[in-house]
Amino acid sequence: MPAPIEDYALLSDCRTGALVSREGSIDWLCLPRFDAPSLFGALLGAPENGCWSLRPTDDTATPQRHYVSDTFILVTRWETPSGVAEVHELMPLHPSRSDVVRRIVGISGQVEFETELRLHFDYSRRLPWVRQVGTPEEPALRATAGPEAVIVRGVQLVAEDHVHRGTLTVEAGESRDLVLSWFPSHEHPPKPLDVEEAFAATRSWWQGWASGIAHDGPHRDEVVRSLLVLRALTNKDTGGIVAAATTSLPEQFGGSRNWDYRFVWLRDAALTLEALIAHGFLEEAHHWRRWLLRAIAGEPGEVQIMYGIAGERDLLEREMPSLPGYEGAAPVRIGNGAVDQYQGDVIGEVLVALEAARLAGLEEGDFSWPLQRALIEHVVASLDRPDNGIWEIRGEPQWFTHSRVMMWAALDRGVRAVREHGLSGDADRWERTREDLRRDIDDRGVHADGYFVQHFESAEVDASLLVLPQVGYCAPDDPRMLRTVQQIEGTLLRDGFVLRYRTESGVDGLEGGEHPFLACSFWLVEQYATTGRVDEARVLMERLVAMANDLGLLSEEYDVGNDRQAGNTPQALSHLTLIRAADALAGHRGRAAHRS
Repeated sequence: MPAPIEDYALLSDCRTGALVSREGSIDWLCLPRFDAPSLFGALLGAPENGCWSLRPTDDTATPQRHYVSDTFILVTRWETPSGVAEVHELMPLHPSRSDVVRRIVGISGQVEFETELRLHFDYSRRLPWVRQVGTPEEPALRATAGPEAVIVRGVQLVAEDHVHRGTLTVEAGESRDLVLSWFPSHEHPPKPLDVEEAFAATRSWWQGWASGIAHDGPHRDEVVRSLLVLRALTNKDTGGIVAAATTSLPEQFGGSRNWDYRFVWLRDAALTLEALIAHGFLEEAHHWRRWLLRAIAGEPGEVQIMYGIAGERDLLEREMPSLPGYEGAAPVRIGNGAVDQYQGDVIGEVLVALEAARLAGLEEGDFSWPLQRALIEHVVASLDRPDNGIWEIRGEPQWFTHSRVMMWAALDRGVRAVREHGLSGDADRWERTREDLRRDIDDRGVHADGYFVQHFESAEVDASLLVLPQVGYCAPDDPRMLRTVQQIEGTLLRDGFVLRYRTESGVDGLEGGEHPFLACSFWLVEQYATTGRVDEARVLMERLVAMANDLGLLSEEYDVGNDRQAGNTPQALSHLTLIRAADALAGHRGRAAHRS
């Protein structure tokens, strides 16, 4: 059985990530990208689905762990009756190779470690051909499965029924390095890694990046770690920003609400971009804008809501029965059927983020503004379409109020780009369309009792309505907004935390329920902070940041009844909304501050 979701640490090389349990098992790793087939898949099943454990042979050993300051270098300290040792783990940020490094360091006494390697390639569908290729002095194991292969160096491993085991002992002052390196199977294995250099370079890179963080306000440590998570989820080659490092971690334990989040949602990536820009990172905005140009290419009218990490369009959703699911939550899904949905809010999020980049000083290139102009025209052409909304409902499309407001925001940013920045475009027509859309929203998106509704002709509310003041559609203290908050408090709070919407309303077309959504609760912190309810904002913020694990990582949702994280992890949306909430508590209004 896999560990609790909050027990996992993330290692990242800004291309992919490994999840390491508190007990020293790498239970999830896809190489060489987040969206590649898994090499270790025990997270979604059992050890037989692939894992790599490393821990003392003494079962009484107790671990304590931390990240080396402002990095994703994980240090786990093991205390045993015979001695103390640490395991230092990282994924080096190398330009042309993918490695996992596990260094055992003796601190005191003597500690014996055991490692078990279970290689199950391609979502546990392929057992590899394994052979010893090293020497007694420099042991190495090579495993090949179809197009990919790995080589494991540093320990003599002995096979027993598809499991390779080895033991090694360290004394005070000694260290032993175990390195797994991935490579295409038709190529020669990469040369042994210079581990000392890898540690120094990786530490320097992460800490150098973090030194550029601009944040003056409460919860600095949490903000810095969250920004680091967002960077870890951003591909250093393509600029694509994935929504999470995992697939199919359940929103409801034992249920079927299990989705693949290892892709680039335009919405989530745009929101991530805003958080990075607000804290001093403009180069990431430039990198992602180039990604956007490549992904959409020459046909903005065929824009998708999500893409692969390099801009791939084909993200076919399918079930993977070779993985039984986290604690039996099935099916495990690969790909995401939401790729074919129309979600009316997405272009608004993109244009709001790109305006933030423009205001921060990123100049428009020869193609960047023409692309945005074409996206605005796509919004105009889509005004008569109901959509699937921000939560990707699989029921009937609706006229979601949040989506309509984000379409308004897209037109608004277009008008402002022309009027305030001198860019070309039909601002007069966009402005007329924007005002027509506002009248429609104010008429059909507001209940007779004076609150915004989830979708037209509905009496329900939705947590996404908390975003309306953030994009400047209305003031945070607009009477309709205050009434909406009252409705959310009355119908969507569970133990003080916010659900996305009432699943029992049937709007999403799915069975089962879910737990409070962390991003929605952070949105409520921001709303409280901007309407004078600062004490309530601080109390809720303290409760929310306490939901992070011991390394500062947040998943998608939180099971308050059982005090555990739920959903895919680490989740970009949870971390970026934490950053926004902390900024709001410091008095910063973010994107709404630029609204005149």
